[in-house]
Amino acid sequence: MDVQDLGPLRARRVVKTSGTTSKSADTAPLTVVLMHGYGAPGDDLVAMAGGINAPAGTTFVFPEAPLALSDPSMPFMGDARAWWHIDIGRYERAIRQGTLQDLIKDVPEGMAEARTAVLGMLDALDSETKATGSRLVIGGFSQGSMIATDVVLRSPRAFAGLVILSGTLLAASDWLPALASRKGLPVFQSHGTQDPILPFPIAQALHHAFAEAELASTFLEFEGGHGIPPNVMRDLGVWLTQLGPT
Repeated sequence: MDVQDLGPLRARRVVKTSGTTSKSADTAPLTVVLMHGYGAPGDDLVAMAGGINAPAGTTFVFPEAPLALSDPSMPFMGDARAWWHIDIGRYERAIRQGTLQDLIKDVPEGMAEARTAVLGMLDALDSETKATGSRLVIGGFSQGSMIATDVVLRSPRAFAGLVILSGTLLAASDWLPALASRKGLPVFQSHGTQDPILPFPIAQALHHAFAEAELASTFLEFEGGHGIPPNVMRDLGVWLTQLGPT
């Protein structure tokens, strides 16, 4: 594993030395950028590189969110990080009152800055690897998948696919009209039916919006909560293996 600065973000990079055979063996290997969730350390998803049976030569890149949540007076938090700050109190009230659906209209404060940082990281990655957008997959877990979705829907960059692991719909008035510009984009989305943090019906609504806008959306629901179970890792590997050039 290499650890380096890619533009404004620190990132960890792992290259698969073995794995499946790609559907398009004569094309360049995939680069898969996966971003961690709120409150997690920068290396939180790195183990996925070994757990996903992606094609040999696939490069996994794990950026570290720019905001540190750690408090020296609370060392148990470790290196907790975030893409933008969350108003936990407001969020908890919405869960108690059953009004979480209202939050899908929000454009979180700090999302624009996070998007700029991710785009800067992608520019640096392009300069270093000469990877083309036709072989670049972006995604993440929870908050990381939300910023990935925001980047895909608000920038003109080319992508080979989008991965949303236990993510949700945000900034609906901006995201939903932008879906038409990504017609045909492959999307892999997974969500637990008992997710206590990001309710399953909202994730399902996001999938339906993808389908209506004619994105090539794969939706994997699983019995469980807010996480990435083995069957998601397995199916994500199959999905990556089947991605052809775009």
